[in-house]
Amino acid sequence: MKKIILFSSCALLFFGSCKQGAKSEGAGADSLAKKAINDSSLTQYLSVIAADSLEGRKPFTNGETKTINYLKTQFEKLGLEPGNGNSFFQEVPMVEIKSVPEDKMVLTGKTASLTLNYLTDFVAGTRRVQNEVSISNSPLVFAGYGIVAPEYGWNDYANLDVKGKTVVVLINDPGFADSTLFKGKNMTYYGRWTYKFEEAARQGATGIIIVHDTEPAAYPWTVVRSGWSKSKLTLQSEDNGMNRAVVEGWITLDKAKALFAMDGKSFDQLALSARKKGFKAVDLNITTSLKVKNTIKKSVTYNVLAKIPGDKRKDEAIIYSAHWDHLGVGEKIQGDSIYNGAVDNATGVAALFEIASAFKKLPKAPGRTILFISYTAEEQGLLGSEFYAKHPAFPLAKTVANINMDMMGIAGKTKDIVVYGFGQSELEDYAAESAKKQGRVIVPDPVPSSGLYYRSDHFNLAKVGVPSLFTGSGVDNIKNGRAWGLNQVADFTKFRYHSPQDNFDAKTWDLSGIIEDVRMLFDMGYRISNEDSFPKWKEESEFKAIREKK
Repeated sequence: MKKIILFSSCALLFFGSCKQGAKSEGAGADSLAKKAINDSSLTQYLSVIAADSLEGRKPFTNGETKTINYLKTQFEKLGLEPGNGNSFFQEVPMVEIKSVPEDKMVLTGKTASLTLNYLTDFVAGTRRVQNEVSISNSPLVFAGYGIVAPEYGWNDYANLDVKGKTVVVLINDPGFADSTLFKGKNMTYYGRWTYKFEEAARQGATGIIIVHDTEPAAYPWTVVRSGWSKSKLTLQSEDNGMNRAVVEGWITLDKAKALFAMDGKSFDQLALSARKKGFKAVDLNITTSLKVKNTIKKSVTYNVLAKIPGDKRKDEAIIYSAHWDHLGVGEKIQGDSIYNGAVDNATGVAALFEIASAFKKLPKAPGRTILFISYTAEEQGLLGSEFYAKHPAFPLAKTVANINMDMMGIAGKTKDIVVYGFGQSELEDYAAESAKKQGRVIVPDPVPSSGLYYRSDHFNLAKVGVPSLFTGSGVDNIKNGRAWGLNQVADFTKFRYHSPQDNFDAKTWDLSGIIEDVRMLFDMGYRISNEDSFPKWKEESEFKAIREKK
């Protein structure tokens, strides 16, 4: 689970022009190329990628085989070359674990007990590659946000020995509640659920339970439930995941409050204390036991890579990326059990084909190589891109930029386009120039607390220093206005996101907004491809120092 995309016009601002390198060759040469990006071909791609026949596109399934072969075929039809040496595929070794905990989790206090029901009140699983794991009478400790961040002077685990214990932590980071802490409303990676599991493991905790709260999490409990009711994947490791906590899971907010009350404690008061520097972990005087049985399968899934070699600097690559996977077949909702992922992320994959088609329509190949990557297992925790970042087809120092497409807007043209993680790199300046040609503006994320910059595949490229851009379609709808646009997003978030109801409907989808967004992203990539310089991270970016070491 990764992102609930909210868009806003925020303000009609134009943010700086991009620095000029070599001018794009052939003035107006890209005009016909842009016309190759159209709703006819986009509709055709979407109708296949989001079809029931692909079974929700989950890795390790027949749906994956059908999907990646379709992607390979389409790239070949467009005239692209294999992007991973002589192959369109990059093998990504993973392990699939179907964790089924006991139906009841019993929390035992000094004078009372509380029983939690699986899926309704809690979810739990493990990354340990074992047939069965268990925790027995593990003491629960409230460890605030579960964060160790030296640069912010923050350590929720200070003087705390969690061996044998299960930590209970809050979602997001302290900046969500106090704008003077961390990056304020701009969530950092410390606020991500993935980080909290990683840190608990580093600290040696036996278990970890995250308290779900819809607003700071940016998604409802139903998203947690749907994601954890299915098998989950992780990259294969030499230690078979034994470095992770024995049990990882979530609990609903209501049950968390009841848990704290068992020992006479106020959840709200302790959560308030956790937002202050110097917070000390609190023993909840409660223990729990839980057994988790696993069905394990080790296999290989695939990233799909295709390229258009550069004319002058073919050893330098610009990446366009979009994950192909979704959630497969799972819990039935409203009579449907296929999680088609039409918006998430058939839209991004279709956009890859559209941009590839545009580049092939150019009278002359771009100066730099254009590499198209459709990642696997994004929905499992950005795993395909994590593997690629460790095993890149082009050296990272020669990877110029990454432009990522995920969950594109289906409500028509807008006056704006959102840039997530605003202020990170000069790619935003290129985006602003290209948007200006369309009479539009780029704007920051209106809900920065959702931390969307850290929740899609470009993040793994950013972590290794590659300037990376992630945009979201705007919401200031040209026909119906901003409020209407926000309502469309809210409706999708509540009723279709990560559910079987995320289906493609050619009759109701307005693809004109996607077309404009894709043309904009093509335009900026085309310009970068014909320049001599590399886009840079901005001074305030946490990724700047990483790039400079390359």
